[in-house]
Amino acid sequence: MPELERLHVGHAPAVLAFELANRTYFAASVPDRGDAYFDAFNDRYEALLAEQEAGICVFYVLVAQDGSVLGRFNLYDLDDGSARLGYRVAQQAAGRGVATATVRELCGIAAARHGLRTLRAAASHDNAASRKVLVNAGFVPAGPAAPDDLGGRSGAWYQRDLAPGSDASVQ
Repeated sequence: MPELERLHVGHAPAVLAFELANRTYFAASVPDRGDAYFDAFNDRYEALLAEQEAGICVFYVLVAQDGSVLGRFNLYDLDDGSARLGYRVAQQAAGRGVATATVRELCGIAAARHGLRTLRAAASHDNAASRKVLVNAGFVPAGPAAPDDLGGRSGAWYQRDLAPGSDASVQ
């Protein structure tokens, strides 16, 4: 059974392997990270860990039993009880409910461990799978997302309130 783990330094090789193995798959629905991302991966990874340590963001990876990464689930820009959600799931895990189940789990973690009350996520109009995950995980449309929010694509913001006593606060 895959396990959602908070990102740590030991995940670096598996995260890089995940990003490289799924690069073409991801680029079909979200902007490609570009060669510079991979060339400077170690520096970028250390910067992520520093942001996490500073409490600005919290990063999670969905780890398979063999230690490989099946997905990344991130809470960005934590501020005053709210954060932005971002995620990506490996092609091999897509279409099986893994993203929806993990986003739901992360909603609970966001409320219980990080004191968050609201999560927001942007999805492009042409990314039906991401929109479906968000809706199935309890997010509701919350207005248009600018192309700057989605790497040049148009889309919508989705929001989920993590009210005390909701299923999101019990994890």
